[in-house]
Amino acid sequence: MAETSLTKSHSNVEFNDMVYDEEYENLGQEYKELVLSLPREKGWVSSYIYLNQELWYGATQIQAISLFHKQFQAKDSDIIIASTPKSGTTWLKALVFAIVNRNCFSPSQNNHPLLISNPHELVPFFEFYVCENNQIPDLSDLPEPRLFGTHVPFHSLPDSITKSKCKIIYICRNPFDNFVSFWFFYNKIVPPPLRKLSREEAFERYIKGNMEFGPFWTNILGYWKQSKETPTRVLFLKYNDLKRDIKYHLKTVADFLGFAFSMEEESNGVIESISELCSFEKMKGLEANKTGKVFQRYETKNFFRKGEVGDWVNHFSPWMEERLSRVIEEKLRGSGLSF
Repeated sequence: MAETSLTKSHSNVEFNDMVYDEEYENLGQEYKELVLSLPREKGWVSSYIYLNQELWYGATQIQAISLFHKQFQAKDSDIIIASTPKSGTTWLKALVFAIVNRNCFSPSQNNHPLLISNPHELVPFFEFYVCENNQIPDLSDLPEPRLFGTHVPFHSLPDSITKSKCKIIYICRNPFDNFVSFWFFYNKIVPPPLRKLSREEAFERYIKGNMEFGPFWTNILGYWKQSKETPTRVLFLKYNDLKRDIKYHLKTVADFLGFAFSMEEESNGVIESISELCSFEKMKGLEANKTGKVFQRYETKNFFRKGEVGDWVNHFSPWMEERLSRVIEEKLRGSGLSF
């Protein structure tokens, strides 16, 4: 009956239901019922996104996140890299991997894992890899510290993480640049029969918060507030700040994680070596980031576009700038956070 009702209720929308039905059919029965009960909007790379715990997700993401809650057991040594999509996640994953593994893999060695693997393979997302296929793989034997990524907001993380002593690093980006990167990326990965969104269509959805793992302000503010309440557990970073002074922030990240650079390492240029290893230009030119796919669906080359600060000025009209500025001012008012 659920499938029949679903088909009927969605028969009058403009999107082709094929993609939605495929996602829906892969859900467990309890998640099918949950999805049907949630508010929905048109998605960017799936027919619909659903509002669950104040954020919008695709149907399969809701199932994966629920499984994440039920089964994942955090360790105090775990490191979680959190973000909104297209905020510097790939870069931060590479930096953190290089920092915590530098005793095993020198950043200057020719066969470093980051030279032959995409950062998302080395630091997997909970909701795209670890919790897919309705099961969590055995993670108990992974070397410590275990590194994971997520776009899930702080208030939706499982107690296993929030009540542990694991470290969380959150990175966000100026919403102007974030929108541009988000729009370009999702138009590259949109599957047929869904169509690419025009700049104006995408912008209207973005400022309303109707995007995967959005609204962006809800996602950002949760980690921002937590970083103020528990600064030894949550480190809040801005993409622009990393671009402005990478050496300073690499030292900050290393200190926060308990992997501080020694005086000898600093004098030997280890920080600079990590910065070079993980630079946008270096990673974009690697074969591992030009061919193949991550999560068995997205081409690795699509994760690298420009990596620049301020590219939004080439894509925004005056009315767009004014409207997004108003949204940012309204949503962040009183938080102490600014861009």
